[in-house]
Amino acid sequence: MFSTTSAFQWLHNDTKPRYMAPPFSTSSQKFAYPSPILSSEGNNSSLYNLLTPSFFSITSSFPFIQSSTSNPVAPLVKPGDGEDSSKNCFFDITVDSAPAGRITFKLYDKITPRTARNFRELCTGQHGFGYAGSSFHRIIPQFMLQGGDFTRGNVGYSLTCFLSEKLLIQPQGTGGKSIYGRTFADENFELKHTKPGQLSMANAGRNTNGSQFFITTIATPWLNGKHVVFGEVIEGMDLVKKIEALGTRSGTPRARVAIAKSGIVE
Repeated sequence: MFSTTSAFQWLHNDTKPRYMAPPFSTSSQKFAYPSPILSSEGNNSSLYNLLTPSFFSITSSFPFIQSSTSNPVAPLVKPGDGEDSSKNCFFDITVDSAPAGRITFKLYDKITPRTARNFRELCTGQHGFGYAGSSFHRIIPQFMLQGGDFTRGNVGYSLTCFLSEKLLIQPQGTGGKSIYGRTFADENFELKHTKPGQLSMANAGRNTNGSQFFITTIATPWLNGKHVVFGEVIEGMDLVKKIEALGTRSGTPRARVAIAKSGIVE
């Protein structure tokens, strides 16, 4: 249990969107972060209790960053381990409709072939749907950029009313689908969240991968065993950092960061 005087937790269960407040300091830990999760589909708004508790406990859906001694970082994947560089993917990014540059990814086909294929074919749009035209709906500085909701595309939390201790909000990122169907199973957790620029799947719990993904901007070892790492940024990390600067502690972007075009690098 850890004490804090200024933190919010959105109550949740397995059928409702889950959200944890922005990072905050505690006496025994450095920060607390939300997990890159999907909001569940359903009504356009959901009612949550807003609490200011004195104590939080660690659970799988309420992860904390531990100190470096209690959460050792796994070894980096060596160059050439699992990627197929002949099929690198790209996003051409716009910020508020203005061209901002390109992010290029290598995917680890040998280790996560099914997850890599899903991402690559959503980049090409060969199934009639994909990432082109979608946006990064959740950006948290010193954590990650999350995108891939091309079916609903809802961005941010819209505060609708505030009565007593209850808040009506519009959830982030409730859409998306995979090339295999609505969702597919976790392929494996062999690759770890060891550094900035890693590409990993967002989810709503085990075996709920769709199209939503996130790009880390720091090492995120508390996500190991919960999210499937399947690639990394090899060009355009400077652009990733610029996009990160457009984020907020709540995750709602301060500008529309869109994927204008996506595909395979020729």
